[in-house]
Amino acid sequence: MPVSTPKRPRIAVLADSDTRWKWGALTADRIAPGPSMETAPREGAQVRPRLDGFLLRGRATPTPRQLEEVGVRADSLREVTAVEFLRAMAEESYDLLVLSLVGGGVQAMLHGLKHVWQDRTARPVVVTGYVGVVYEKLADGLLLRHGADLVLANSRQDADRFRAVYEGVGADASAVTEVALPFLGGAPYEGEHDPSAQQGRRPYTVVFAAQPSVPESRKDRTYLLNRLVQHARRHPEREVLLKLRSKPGEHTTHIEELPYQKLVQRLDPPANFRLVYGNMGEVLDRTDLLVTVSSTAALESLHRRIPTVVLSDLGIRESLGNHHFVGSGCLASWDQLDAGHRPVPDEEWVARQGVAADGSYDSAFDAARERIAELLDRPGGLPPLTPYYTPVTAPGYLPGILARHHLGPDGAPLPGAPAADKDPGPVRQIVRRAARGAYRHGVQRVAPVIRRMGEL
Repeated sequence: MPVSTPKRPRIAVLADSDTRWKWGALTADRIAPGPSMETAPREGAQVRPRLDGFLLRGRATPTPRQLEEVGVRADSLREVTAVEFLRAMAEESYDLLVLSLVGGGVQAMLHGLKHVWQDRTARPVVVTGYVGVVYEKLADGLLLRHGADLVLANSRQDADRFRAVYEGVGADASAVTEVALPFLGGAPYEGEHDPSAQQGRRPYTVVFAAQPSVPESRKDRTYLLNRLVQHARRHPEREVLLKLRSKPGEHTTHIEELPYQKLVQRLDPPANFRLVYGNMGEVLDRTDLLVTVSSTAALESLHRRIPTVVLSDLGIRESLGNHHFVGSGCLASWDQLDAGHRPVPDEEWVARQGVAADGSYDSAFDAARERIAELLDRPGGLPPLTPYYTPVTAPGYLPGILARHHLGPDGAPLPGAPAADKDPGPVRQIVRRAARGAYRHGVQRVAPVIRRMGEL
């Protein structure tokens, strides 16, 4: 009897920004189900899952350059409205669906999917989670994600917190599954390079990982930029890099009203100071010291054992997110750095964050894969999605969340909801790009002016 060809798993990822596309696609790759149990592959055969990407149309829809920078390839990738996506999920068959969205978007999709799958005997396993450090809106974000089959926690600490929130409101906490950040990896740090030891060796490199919305004020962002430039002047033998997330006019997960590119134009930085873009992992390949306020890049750096500093200059505050690093041993100020201080990370804290470089990362996604396999093999298929929020439990909150995505209280599309049957024509594409550009111009140019006028 000829050996049958194994079924190729099908995965869909819905994301609303470049960062969430990166998290969603890489997570899908880490937890992808194997070949069908009914058709085992030939010995040594590999079946790569099919990945279909959907980008939720909005202010932060990633540009082609941002998608290229993420470096994740999909078999298909298209921009959709919420209703268009739900229609695709009603018509197509998938094994796994990753919702990589802001909390309100996840909640809306869960209700919409429950509606479109109500007459189906089989549906994909639905997975969601967070793209990085969870330092604000913990209860709100978690309850908006409740109802997915798996709610991924990026560390042991997060898993404990997530379960406590769900159990505290009487919600089922069994969906919480501990994993790790999917983009950790890369070569471990081998120590400082001495440029005098061998001609041509790269200089000691300091990288500041900027964030779009932290800190928020012009004063604080200018302060950080000035200190970075001053560090470059004090150490002309070093290469000092400002790692930026987006170019002017692009948006990421968070709105950036005051791009560092604009602020640096008023300065005269030395030759050893540069702005850089690109994949964070590639930048870390040449980093000797990573400095940030609270970027997830700090966890990537710690995973590689690169010396890492979380700045305390602006205080240790919830609004900055650096309070998450209390106990890490990484908090320090620019004054301390300039004086030669190098923080030593607390090993127990690092381990609880799921970034310990001790080999355990290789098995961090095993539990999720096993859980997905069990759900896919469940006799009779999966039960309907059951979010915690319903018109009964949150009648004053849920309808507004659903309406923002043109869905009614039952998850059905509202009359007149935008859901084209075909790709937008050239005119519609031009109008859409112009509208998005106008919005970004308003955020980055007009809004700050209005705010300054209001302060006069």
